[in-house]
Amino acid sequence: MRILITLFIILCFACKEQKESSNKELVETASNKVHQSEFQTIIDSANVNGAILIYDLKKDIYYSNDFNWYNKGNLPASTFKIVNTIIGLETGVIESDSTIFKWDGKKKWSKNWEQDLVLKNAFQFSCVPCYQEVAKKIGAQRMNEYVQKFNYGNLKIDTTTIDKFWLEGESRISQIQQIDFLKRFYNLELPISERTHKIMKNIMLINETALYKLSGKTGLSNENDAYNGWFVGYIEQKNNTYLFATNLEPTKEFDFNLFIKKRLDLTLEAFKKMNILQ
Repeated sequence: MRILITLFIILCFACKEQKESSNKELVETASNKVHQSEFQTIIDSANVNGAILIYDLKKDIYYSNDFNWYNKGNLPASTFKIVNTIIGLETGVIESDSTIFKWDGKKKWSKNWEQDLVLKNAFQFSCVPCYQEVAKKIGAQRMNEYVQKFNYGNLKIDTTTIDKFWLEGESRISQIQQIDFLKRFYNLELPISERTHKIMKNIMLINETALYKLSGKTGLSNENDAYNGWFVGYIEQKNNTYLFATNLEPTKEFDFNLFIKKRLDLTLEAFKKMNILQ
């Protein structure tokens, strides 16, 4: 009888500890997500819908106006050029940062694409035809292998979609998945060479001042006349790095050129509201 009582007491203590441990994990998980109402004000004033997600690398804290939106999957669009470039470099399809993409002389969607482009310009001008050729040369099998190795979103890649799976179809990635990938890239945790990492950091650099470096990639998809826009990347300062993934959709009052610009402008405005940028 004494043995049964002892076992009962031990079991009760074990259950209590397990419950306390579980509650602690929930508190810790909730504590690294901070709701930023200022981000929602920025978004509302710009007549768009969506969320801005900023991650403090040092403090391991996420800031957003909408922690439901940040789990919402969308086409990666041209943000996939980050991964496409990495795989191109790792497989040798892109030989180096000096690789030239030759213009075929035909009219393109963007005037910036109607010229020979070195890798950094092809990336920053978001040259779709250039990267479609890269994807086709990589091939569906290798592309799938690398995407799975990088644990990048939920992409649907086969031989029929190899040159468009990031622009249309069922491929999806969320803001939190974008941040997770960028964090592993930034922390040198991806299974890629140091050379590839160095080239990528160079071509992703958008702006450098005395106070910070801004690196990243925009993306835009249009399915059934429904636009979705991305801006993902990171801001490096002397003492910290902040990763970000902004995802926006236009309201009915829609100006295409303004929407394109807002992806970057609203992200930088959010950093100013947090006193990270001046």
